[in-house]
Amino acid sequence: MDFFHHAISSLGNAAPYAALFLFILANFLVIWRLESLAAKGVEGTVLGTIFMPFCSGMGNIIFALVLARHGGAGSDVLINCLFNNITNLTLLIAAPALIWKMSGLSSKKGKAAQQAYHIGRLSLSLNLVAVLFFTLITWLLSADGSLSRMDGFVFLALFIFWLCFHLYDVQKTNLLQKKRYPKSLPLEAFLLLLCAATVVVSTDWLVEWFQQQDHSWAPQHLLGWLSGVLMVLPNALLAFYYGAKNRMDVVYTSQAGDAHICIPLCIGLFAIFSPIPSSPFLQQSMLGLMALAGIHLFFVTCGGRLPRPVAAVLIMAFAAFIYLGLA
Repeated sequence: MDFFHHAISSLGNAAPYAALFLFILANFLVIWRLESLAAKGVEGTVLGTIFMPFCSGMGNIIFALVLARHGGAGSDVLINCLFNNITNLTLLIAAPALIWKMSGLSSKKGKAAQQAYHIGRLSLSLNLVAVLFFTLITWLLSADGSLSRMDGFVFLALFIFWLCFHLYDVQKTNLLQKKRYPKSLPLEAFLLLLCAATVVVSTDWLVEWFQQQDHSWAPQHLLGWLSGVLMVLPNALLAFYYGAKNRMDVVYTSQAGDAHICIPLCIGLFAIFSPIPSSPFLQQSMLGLMALAGIHLFFVTCGGRLPRPVAAVLIMAFAAFIYLGLA
């Protein structure tokens, strides 16, 4: 890690741009390999619920660990995670639905396609219920003013249980449908890990660089917001790429699945090292996040799609969140 830090820092004034370029390049490479997996027969639900959340959420995980390593503020981690989740459930689902006029999960003809479509809806509904549940737990545990180390272990245990459930569900589906993953999956996983390592290096350098600035152009307390904008870029790339390919099922599952990376995993990892203080704004934001998950759950369960007028309202809700947070 020190070798790569020194190599980036040796670029002088161009170092921040080089680190940002590495971060964006690594995420483009992630999309390339995910598309390769899809072409080899890995279905959209598996991509959206297992592979994509870790790929797009790697920056958030590293941000939490880097701040814990450098003694950063827990409130920045909480803002970073809430910004990521609220952006996922507002802007990054609503914008593709408006731009490409896709108001719902794609439904194909044929009995097998219809069955896969309904299974995808059930899987997405379960993911949205999990977002509701995890956010509710966070809201309840932070009601006393902070998230303690033991709260962090609770979050970590919840995430591990949720991941085990997903792995079991995928394995059961493969056995019932007699499907097998491609033999190149270990190589694909290695390439994804290589991209993740690039994200680790670039994120670690950017966070350390920001903390060393005089903050005349960006106050220190904006680290959570600025990092949120940076970390949401991978999600945006995935959302707009698969939106343009008319794969709203992948857009939905990837954005909902990524919410589980931030809450509870990222918050839990930081809380294990240092307590995270809460605030009225953060408490209200978590209530808003639960409301967003409930809205998506209602429309996905009842109609299997998000109406375009509701998508427009969600974008306005995102703008209101940014205004209130920065104000």
